[in-house]
Amino acid sequence: MICHKSDSESKILCKNLLSQGNIVIIPTDTVYGVSGIVSDDKTFDKNVQKKIINVKGRDESKKMIQLISSPLDIYKYTNQKIPNSILSYWPGPLTIIVKSKENPSETIAFRCPGDEWLRDVIYLCNFPLYSTSANISGLPILETEKEIVNVFENLVDLIVLDGDKKNSLPSTIIKIDDEITVIREGALKIKL
Repeated sequence: MICHKSDSESKILCKNLLSQGNIVIIPTDTVYGVSGIVSDDKTFDKNVQKKIINVKGRDESKKMIQLISSPLDIYKYTNQKIPNSILSYWPGPLTIIVKSKENPSETIAFRCPGDEWLRDVIYLCNFPLYSTSANISGLPILETEKEIVNVFENLVDLIVLDGDKKNSLPSTIIKIDDEITVIREGALKIKL
């Protein structure tokens, strides 16, 4: 199924499909992403992750970013203090890796996207969304609507189109530990 972000029902359609454990391709403020809902039901959650891995042909050990609807939502999932100078980049193209509140030996990568439509979808879902760039693993990120439809139309439950995203960069990724480390420089040039 294909719809346009500008369609009046696009947010609700997205939310309904995601809540049922379906996989969708959604536009972000950086690149298109392959997404599924994060769940506190472990079996449901594993199935969603497995579907995304299968769609992309992705290595199972590679973790996915989780998109949140509001900057302060990060504190639902970590006890680490995020400096205000870092949080001030949200909403935007910055991914922050922090220690999990539930299991401090594990880390989770979060991003609060700059796209208001996407933040609304996440808010409606009432859970974060897994997100990974729209491409087959190991191949370049797809930049045009045509490429995305050609590759993914039969692999996902919904594609939400919002124009081509030529030369877009993925988010910048930082890790917060004893110090802040830039893991990948992307769309945001960050001053630490």
